Amino acid sequence: MSYIAVIGAGSWGTTLACMLAEEQYDVSLWAHEKELADEINSTGRNSMYLPDVLLPSSLNALNNIEEALQNARYVLNVIPTQFVRSIFTDAVPHFHKEAVIISASKGIEQGTLLTVSSILHELTNRQVAVISGPSFAKEVINKLPTAVTLATKDPATGLLLQEIFNTSYFRIYTHTDVLGVELGGALKNVVAIASGISDGLGLGHSARSALITRGLAEIMRLGDVMGADTRTFSGLSGLGDLVLTCTGPLSRNYSVGCSLGHGEKLTEILTATKSIAEGVTTVVSALELSQKYAIEMPIVEQVYNVLYKEKDPGNAVRELMARALKPEF
Repeated sequence: MSYIAVIGAGSWGTTLACMLAEEQYDVSLWAHEKELADEINSTGRNSMYLPDVLLPSSLNALNNIEEALQNARYVLNVIPTQFVRSIFTDAVPHFHKEAVIISASKGIEQGTLLTVSSILHELTNRQVAVISGPSFAKEVINKLPTAVTLATKDPATGLLLQEIFNTSYFRIYTHTDVLGVELGGALKNVVAIASGISDGLGLGHSARSALITRGLAEIMRLGDVMGADTRTFSGLSGLGDLVLTCTGPLSRNYSVGCSLGHGEKLTEILTATKSIAEGVTTVVSALELSQKYAIEMPIVEQVYNVLYKEKDPGNAVRELMARALKPEF
């Protein structure tokens, strides 16, 4: 049975499972769709998310989550945030009593406003480590150099996981600020939509740079009041991930923003792709958090209005520029 169980066979989950399998770990990849698990086992390919990649022959795909979990020493969650609770509520009874839980999902649950590690901690009563940082699945699967952060409150566990996940092309830095790492990974997706809207409107590099910088300021303000270490947001899981997601054409959130800037409707954009842009749902939670903690997050507010109030993207940008003048810090 599995030594490492990767839960979620999207592009990122499949990529991490491949990476671990190639490092000679015993890995099982759980897929929600039985057809996908069968395809991976029979053809060695994931045509839904990574059609051009031949997966390691040692990688075992499963559709039965109980079977995937029951003997797994490490459980790596790569489920889209809004489905984590429903999937793991049924799965938790099948966890090995000593299983170490790691999450690579980026988002904030709607309603509860919990990060993914908090959801998993609530369900399992165990500490959860988090992997986050500037990383595109298509680049990692092709072994292009990538560096990310692994955060856990237990330094000993952090060192162990650092050894497991570090490869010649995937460099791991440890951290203890789990909340800060997760907030950076979740909220940058909202700013990436704003960045894509700006580029879709043809507003230029200066506008995009301003959005990235002021978006980071919004993330830091919220993180500070929620108890995160503000230094975290200058690291890989903060500024690093923000810059990548706001500028890279492989970014799903940036691509959604570009399409909105070009005049497409959100429903049309989401229907046209199987991949999930986490920022579309995270923006709802981000706006609620800003209201809960009385923090100004004007970029978050305007992205929400464009996505859910059908506000004209051009008007949203003009309102951002027309805000009352203020000091930068």
